[in-house]
Amino acid sequence: MERATQIEPGLRLIRANNPSAMTGAGTNSYIIGSGQVCVLDPGPADPQHLRAIMAALQPDEQVAAILVTHSHLDHSPLARELADATGAPVLGFGDSASGRSDLMADLAAQGVAGGGEGVDADFRPDRLLGDQEEFGVGEESLRAIWTPGHMGNHLCFAWRGAVFTGDHVMGWASSLISPPDGDLGAYMRSLEKLRDEGARALYPGHGAPIPDAAARIAELAAHRQARSAAILAQLAHGPAGIAELVAAIYTDTPAELHPAAARNVHAHLIDLCERGLVAADPLPAPSARYRRLS
Repeated sequence: MERATQIEPGLRLIRANNPSAMTGAGTNSYIIGSGQVCVLDPGPADPQHLRAIMAALQPDEQVAAILVTHSHLDHSPLARELADATGAPVLGFGDSASGRSDLMADLAAQGVAGGGEGVDADFRPDRLLGDQEEFGVGEESLRAIWTPGHMGNHLCFAWRGAVFTGDHVMGWASSLISPPDGDLGAYMRSLEKLRDEGARALYPGHGAPIPDAAARIAELAAHRQARSAAILAQLAHGPAGIAELVAAIYTDTPAELHPAAARNVHAHLIDLCERGLVAADPLPAPSARYRRLS
């Protein structure tokens, strides 16, 4: 059975057994506090993982709240089963369509679909959390930070000077940004928001804790800026579609990861269109051709 690891006083980690190219070693579920505790990102709909979370609780502990960073299938589905088992409410920003920009909502209405981890279409939190909302669970105090980008309803959570970052900041890989759920412009703004937190450490949804928050955030921002620059450089040779751009730019990426790369390129192209640097014909959809404007 999966076992809990003590990360620091008041914090335990249980990693779900769902390794993949998208999840790394698996989804990190956290138990925060003691006595009255909260579970953050209960993970996929896996009975074994539910048993592991329940087994990690001390005899005198009770789950008082279930926190969900965002509603992808590797993070949120077990929330409802855990709520049924413990009586604890599920807290989140909103359902899977919440937090989208007007443009992303328009793309969704036109049938543009995301991809990657898979959206939990059934996710409905019992209690909605707003940006910068502070709340208590037992003796612990937490603060929700709305960080759209990887997904419109993505929340991070500040706790004792650290921040739980879900899939927005991870140490093992960059985040997949897949429109219309993912939004690169929002992602970059959310990175700035997290940078300004000045966190002592980041606890991501996948991978190991990140001790140097500022350095990792700066690295991720630079990575995205370099990717946008590479797309603009390629479009300087003439208009292109997403598949052509992926083949030209992701030369060191295995072919099986090109579909995910295509979604990231699409996110960059939408952002470049919004910034007036690129135009799409006829609209910034996956099938469009894109041309550089400057």
